[in-house]
Amino acid sequence: MPLPPVPPKAHGTTAIHGRHVLAMQDGGPTLLHDTWVVTEGDRIVEITPHRPTGVDTLHDRPHQFVLPGFMNLHNHCFSEAVARTQTEDGAGRKGGKSVIYTVLMPLTKIGTDVLTAEERMAVARMGILQLLKGGSTTVMEPFRAGLPEMFDAALEMGIRFYGAPYLFSTDMPVARADGSVDYGASDTDPLRDLKVWQGLHDRWQGVDEGRIGLAMSPHATDTCDPDLLRHIIGHARDLGVPSTIHAAQSLGEVETIAARYDGRTPIEYLDWLGVMDRGLSVAHCIQTTDADLRLMAARDTTILNCPRVFARGGTTGSYARFRRHGVRTVVATDGYNMDLLGEVHAAALISKITTGDATQATAPELMNAITLHPAEALRRDDLGRIAVGAKADLTVLDFSHSHLRPMQHPLRAAVWLANRANIGLVMVDGRVLIEGGTACGLDEAAICDAGSAAIGKIWDLPEARAALSA
Repeated sequence: MPLPPVPPKAHGTTAIHGRHVLAMQDGGPTLLHDTWVVTEGDRIVEITPHRPTGVDTLHDRPHQFVLPGFMNLHNHCFSEAVARTQTEDGAGRKGGKSVIYTVLMPLTKIGTDVLTAEERMAVARMGILQLLKGGSTTVMEPFRAGLPEMFDAALEMGIRFYGAPYLFSTDMPVARADGSVDYGASDTDPLRDLKVWQGLHDRWQGVDEGRIGLAMSPHATDTCDPDLLRHIIGHARDLGVPSTIHAAQSLGEVETIAARYDGRTPIEYLDWLGVMDRGLSVAHCIQTTDADLRLMAARDTTILNCPRVFARGGTTGSYARFRRHGVRTVVATDGYNMDLLGEVHAAALISKITTGDATQATAPELMNAITLHPAEALRRDDLGRIAVGAKADLTVLDFSHSHLRPMQHPLRAAVWLANRANIGLVMVDGRVLIEGGTACGLDEAAICDAGSAAIGKIWDLPEARAALSA
């Protein structure tokens, strides 16, 4: 597939007025009022209470809340599009267990094989559109290596993108009738897959002045053996790219790792291999012990907390629990709904319910969990903040809606009352990609129709229908 055209660089100056602006001042996020954020090209150049003169473009709507661009460090556009409305209410859970190896993994493998490049691109576009309309300016996207079109769609549509093609020791684990997992069904060659990853890195790393890049993504502790994990995490460190992995997602994974590796937990397994450090982000950690969390805090490893995707299965992933142990914790969508405001709302509710403490997981903490802390995890001091010299990545909420009036505390309103319908403007690298809640220059209906038709082709297969049978 030929590379899509690179979107034109932002040029000139743009000024956005915020009734409220969450800016970085005196070393931390500070709420300002009646303030202008001025960008030039791909950078923020001024934060001022005075209406700018001589700028090229003004965005001066009332009731705007200007925030650092939301960062979503764990998302799955393709697999969640496959699963959408098929796995809620307990559907697809053999033996009442996880849908990972009954629906998500098998059908995404089949999907990448049976869909044409154009159909895969259609799904990728649909996913990026949802991310942008959900307020995300940066995404880290793990996916099967058979879906390179994710890079093309990200380049074309303007989002800041960390593509994370999976690497496996076993790439096709299959759930048995009772929900237990058979890890033997695999013909993967880890060295071949690493060559694929390296080819993507050579082609895409740093494209569009650094907007597109790669992360190293060993799939999970139960699908990656020790030699593979040591090798590829070492390679990521040599290249200076971030790494991400799934761990402690389910009781089955915990039992599998304990049986293989002398009773170790998945987190102890990672630490035994020497791969846990500041460069690693670990998705989910639902089945972690308190000792696991203390270990993660000591290694400065980041947890990627995706509460809603587990809540739909009756499981709680408590942001407050992770933070109470001192672990850097960011909130991400896991591809489920792709609405970061909805996700932090869920994180707040689940945290307060599980701790029985209304003071846990406050609105300022949770806003940091989708802005400042993800940027820290990636070692990007030019993202996740509104500051002079930072990247011009902004998410602007429209607070004119009736469900947000009257409003005295904008951060509480954002976390507790707002949703994706309040995303008014999204800017990445100084380019306005969403304005008035609508994608600029894109036919949203056509994108959704094409992506949905491609996913429908997967569900027409008998293997897909069989995946939902108990």
